[in-house]
Amino acid sequence: MAPVIVYFRGGGWVIADLDTYDASASALARKAHAIVVSVDYPMAPEHKFPAAHDEAIEAYGYIVKNAKSWGGDPPNIAIVGESAGGNLAVATAIGARDQKMPLPKAVISVYPVANTTIDTPSKKEEASAKPLNTPMTAWFFDKVLNNDGDRNDPWLNLVAADLKGLPPITIINAQLDPLRSDGDMLSDKLKAAGNDGTHKVYDGVTHEFFGMDAVVAKAREAQDFAVSQLKTGLAAPIPSDPEQRSKLQAREDAYG
Repeated sequence: MAPVIVYFRGGGWVIADLDTYDASASALARKAHAIVVSVDYPMAPEHKFPAAHDEAIEAYGYIVKNAKSWGGDPPNIAIVGESAGGNLAVATAIGARDQKMPLPKAVISVYPVANTTIDTPSKKEEASAKPLNTPMTAWFFDKVLNNDGDRNDPWLNLVAADLKGLPPITIINAQLDPLRSDGDMLSDKLKAAGNDGTHKVYDGVTHEFFGMDAVVAKAREAQDFAVSQLKTGLAAPIPSDPEQRSKLQAREDAYG
C-alpha cells in the first residue's frame, strides 16, 4: 500500500483551480511515490469563510476512510498545502486533532497564510512583490471574510490558534514574498507550543515558486526537501507509549 498525501491548492480562497497547482501535486506524487489527493474547495466571494475550511476537514475525513480502497495506507497519511492551502493544511491538522480523527503523520505548509493582518515586516518590505503583493492579500481577505470579526478566528489567524499536540509541521517560505513573516510567526508559535517543527526560507525566489521545478532550481530543492520531510514523517513508528498507541489505534479503527 502507498502512503497518502492530501494536497490543498492556493489561490487566496478566491482564484485558481486544481489545474493551476497540478505541477506541485504531480511532483509530490512522483517524488514521494505516494497517492496524492488534490482537494478542490468552494471559493469566495460566493462561498465565504469558513466554507473552504469546512470542506477541507470533511475531505480529509473522507480520504482517511476511503484511502485503503484506493491502494492507500490510511495510517501513513500526510497533508501538504500552498499559500491559502498552506493555511488549510495546518487548520485541517488542528481540526483532525479536535475532532478525534487520525492525525496526519506530517504536514508541509508552503508559504502559508498564518495571520490576518497586513502589519508584518515582510508585508511592508515586499509590498510590491510579484506575483503576490500586499494589496492583493488585503483584497483576498475582503472577498473571504463575512465581517471583521472573522479575522480573529484561529482557523484563519493560525498564530492565535491552540497549536498543541499537532504532528510534525514543516514550513517552507520564499524570501521575496509578503507571506514570509507569516511563516516566521507560525514557526515560532508552533515551537512555543511544544511541536516538532522545521522552517526553511529559500532566498531569491517569490511566492508560487514551489511548483516551478521545471525551470527554477530552488523549486526543485524545495520539493526535494518537502519530500524528504514527508518520508521522515511517514516512516515514523507507532508510538511506544501504550496509552498513545491505544489512542492511535482507536482513531484508526474509527476510520476504517
